[in-house]
Amino acid sequence: MAEESPDSAYHSNGSSLEEEAERMEDEEQERLLSYWQSVGRGHQVDVPRDMAEPIQQLTRNNNPQERQTIPFTLIQRKEKLGDLLYEKRQYGKAKWACIKMKEKQYEQSICLGFMKLMRYICEQNSSGLYLGITIPIVTIVHTNESQSEMTQSVTVAYYLPEMLQDEPPHPFDSDIIIEEWPSTIVYSRSFRGITNEDSIMREINLLAEILESPELCLQDTFIIAGYTNPAAANRHNEIWFLQRP
Repeated sequence: MAEESPDSAYHSNGSSLEEEAERMEDEEQERLLSYWQSVGRGHQVDVPRDMAEPIQQLTRNNNPQERQTIPFTLIQRKEKLGDLLYEKRQYGKAKWACIKMKEKQYEQSICLGFMKLMRYICEQNSSGLYLGITIPIVTIVHTNESQSEMTQSVTVAYYLPEMLQDEPPHPFDSDIIIEEWPSTIVYSRSFRGITNEDSIMREINLLAEILESPELCLQDTFIIAGYTNPAAANRHNEIWFLQRP
């Protein structure tokens, strides 16, 4: 009986190891997709199969040390009895990848908008590269004049990393627009938990009561800044009031 050559044994083992690694990779992708689909159903959002790869890539690269925080200059911190009430910050002029959404519910809009931006971040762009996560992901929301309810139209936006600010990769998705936002002063207050129409209106009213001169800010346009992805249970968020230009 002929002995198997060391060379052929190497190729056989190498092949089986590669197949095992590929199988484990596929299983992990399925597990992550299943989890996101389950979360999506809770927000009445369908997470399609073509999100499996972006979800896996984003999860794999979701190292807190590698996330780039949007740079700002701290102008003032307002505290009361040791508790932080709000911060006044200045954000510089910068380019953002933006997508306008108008679903029935706010949660649907941010989930679907975030998934579109994930595809852009995860190689579906003219560079063909993974762009990297920046935080926070922000959502521009609008209210009626009396600030009693939100309108359905929102904009979900991703800050382009510093190294891509001069020449942002072109999105394959024509719904995503690269915009340059001017330098802006914001009043920021942190809050945790889910973000929906009720929680956002509550936070808008709370910050309006705390600010000494809320009339200096836009009265119908606000920003929700999210530091954790929409699938997270206990999210870290901020409400931003925008100072009038």
